[in-house]
Amino acid sequence: MDVTIKDVAREANVAPSTVSRVLKDSPHISLQTKRRVREIMNLMGYTPNFQAQSLAGKSTQAIGVIMPDTAYQAFKNPFFSVVLRGISRSANEQKYGLYLSTSFTQEGIYEEVVSMVQGKRVDGLILLYSRKNDEVIEFLKQVNFPFIVIGRPLMHEKSITYVDNDNVTVAKDVTKYLIEMGHKNIAFIGGNENFAVTIDRLKGYREALEESGLPFCRDYLIDEHQFNDKGFESLKNLINYNPMPTAIIAQDDLTGYEILSYLEKLNIHVPRDLSIIGFNNQILSQHSRPPLTSIEIHISRLGIEATKSLIEKIKDPNTFPKRVTVPTQFIERESCRNIK
Repeated sequence: MDVTIKDVAREANVAPSTVSRVLKDSPHISLQTKRRVREIMNLMGYTPNFQAQSLAGKSTQAIGVIMPDTAYQAFKNPFFSVVLRGISRSANEQKYGLYLSTSFTQEGIYEEVVSMVQGKRVDGLILLYSRKNDEVIEFLKQVNFPFIVIGRPLMHEKSITYVDNDNVTVAKDVTKYLIEMGHKNIAFIGGNENFAVTIDRLKGYREALEESGLPFCRDYLIDEHQFNDKGFESLKNLINYNPMPTAIIAQDDLTGYEILSYLEKLNIHVPRDLSIIGFNNQILSQHSRPPLTSIEIHISRLGIEATKSLIEKIKDPNTFPKRVTVPTQFIERESCRNIK
């Protein structure tokens, strides 16, 4: 038998109207009461069907955009401003406004998403990240609320609509490009293995090494936490490793710029001594010293396709889940050298 609002109210020792106000995120209900009622909802398995409610009620004509919990760093990364431009453009064309949510913690993101959904502030959500063990996705699936993920979901992949590049294939192609130029010792710098984009690119990188008969060396990996905390020191240790890598794949162009700056201090010349490839093809990549070879992932289009797919799902909740793959483009500049 389904749990009702009255059941939740009885267990929480509040009036059913209070539970209803919690669902609407009423400002007249204390934060303490909201948390207690929501905890009891979860314990009792109460799952309001927000799609059914939205069909019966009025549309907000608003889309929520959820940033990762590294939002304070994300705004430094041009990826997010460009993807938001694509989302905004597509939403505006279909008369939707945007509701941007940011938090510095996973718990904060979860609470804000619950508040947005239960308060009926938006008709659907776009998640600008895909990570392991994401309770936000679990919640959205549980309450049957429309959402789209930019990036391959690491849970419920076949039942979620998402927009992504083929990160495994593109990373594999990048690694093989370097191998064909004679590079055998190739490092990978940046990224977070809790996120799908890094998991997939590392998979492609490793597959290319394996297919070319080259060993995978864990010492050639520097993750974003290590690089952010001790960038110069970690790169110096990498350069002093024997054998020294002759090429580096950077998780994105911003990481590539930092690497170029550190290498200059270490008197390592690019591309004479070491080759570098980045991702995202930021506008500054053509002006770096040397101009950075990069992968164009068409960031704005990721946002446009995500918005189109979400509005399609809002208008027709029975739309089948799908994967939208945005193609990539190899932009060859002057940061790689053939060493055959």
